[in-house]
Amino acid sequence: MIDFDVVVRGGGDLATAVIHKLYRCGFSVLVLETEQPSAIRRHVAFSEAVYIKEQTVEGVTAVLVSDLAQAMQQKQKGNVPLLIDPKGNVLSQIHPSVLVDAILAKRNLGTHMDMADTVIGLGPGFTAKKDVHFVIETQRGHDLGRILSEGCATPNTGIPGVIGGYGKERVIHANACGVLRNKSNIGDFVTKGQVIAQIDDTSVLASIDGVLRGLIRDGYVVTKGFKIADIDPRTEEQKNCYTISDKARCIAGGVLECILMRGSFIWKKSE
Repeated sequence: MIDFDVVVRGGGDLATAVIHKLYRCGFSVLVLETEQPSAIRRHVAFSEAVYIKEQTVEGVTAVLVSDLAQAMQQKQKGNVPLLIDPKGNVLSQIHPSVLVDAILAKRNLGTHMDMADTVIGLGPGFTAKKDVHFVIETQRGHDLGRILSEGCATPNTGIPGVIGGYGKERVIHANACGVLRNKSNIGDFVTKGQVIAQIDDTSVLASIDGVLRGLIRDGYVVTKGFKIADIDPRTEEQKNCYTISDKARCIAGGVLECILMRGSFIWKKSE
């Protein structure tokens, strides 16, 4: 019998925090990803398994699988199986207790309440009691991680949260279209104006001094304006490049609370 407690759509850094927490709390999790995920914080994103076959984040390993049979094998080995299935076609073969849409696309890419007993959407793009049962707030601030049983999360402002006094300045977007080639690595100390990557013949410059916290993978084809890098001005926080963030853990805590509050997992196991 094919059985997973939770299916998570998406394997980026915020999704990874959710997957990591649920796995450590004893839930079996299946991750659904796209063919070419574009995570910036790649060292803490299970989506990297799409490219390198397996990815370990803080002691938990996700392994790329090609079908549900392999997914069950990896589950039995104690790993988190990750399947390329952006449309969620596999859900016709299983009915998880919980589905979490953690794509963070700022819009709903097809998630609906019939997909599982409890369906949770992260961030804007979802309406509780309409297309999902619950929404988790993802915007930094007082309500970060809050469970919304009605309505929507705060609309996307397009302005990154402030870290070390910097907001939009710390995030770098592609200044041209083409193939990105990295000149720096995640965890490197960089200075404002330093070339950190190339997009064909166009140089990508560091926007501020700091630690390169995130950088899209080498060889990725980007469009102009695409988010490609993230700099943390707090140089003493270099170690944070390799661990799940406070924001991500808060959101993951909201998901866990929501699942336990809803009780779908408990009810299903007691049947």
